[in-house]
Amino acid sequence: MSRRIKRLIDIIGAIAGMIVLAPVTGVVALLVRVGLGTPVLFRQPRGGFCGKPFTMSKFRTMTDDRDADGCTLPDHCRLTRLGCILRKTSLDELPQLWNVLKGEMSFIGPRPLPVEYLELYTQEQFRRHSVPQGVVGWASVRGRNLNTWEKKFELDLWYVDHWSLWLDFKIFVMALATVVRGAGVNEEGHATCSSFRGSGMSDAGKA
Repeated sequence: MSRRIKRLIDIIGAIAGMIVLAPVTGVVALLVRVGLGTPVLFRQPRGGFCGKPFTMSKFRTMTDDRDADGCTLPDHCRLTRLGCILRKTSLDELPQLWNVLKGEMSFIGPRPLPVEYLELYTQEQFRRHSVPQGVVGWASVRGRNLNTWEKKFELDLWYVDHWSLWLDFKIFVMALATVVRGAGVNEEGHATCSSFRGSGMSDAGKA
């Protein structure tokens, strides 16, 4: 029953959010179009509930600049001033309301990660996919990208093992405070955060 209530909250919240935030979404889309061109949205395959892939959408925060060999430049070279603002305020996440409405995501749950990470998880780490992936999760309000990958997974699994509607509400309230403070947006030494390369390994990149 609680899972059904959670889904109902997601549907109502997504519809309400899309309506109420439509002017903000429109302005952000226009700013991204003028500042970065097209496409306005960044789309990437992510691992969802039970590891099922889906396409997650965000507003673009980076350019597509490449070096002389055609390789994409590092994140810190491509992240724009507008992108920094969007990431700090989490406005880049607004398109995920559509993912929530479609049932691919929930408002609250472990953050969906790139599908290439699925084969790198340990069996224990994969348990993070035993609940719907979310726009914001326990790890997001407990340090966000300041945490190591191991710590993020530890927090995700704690959420899986202790889930309740009350915990979701607590995370939602904490997320509002996190957005206001703009805390933990990037990992120290990175424009965004390091890529997961398996337990104990990391590399610079988008996550």
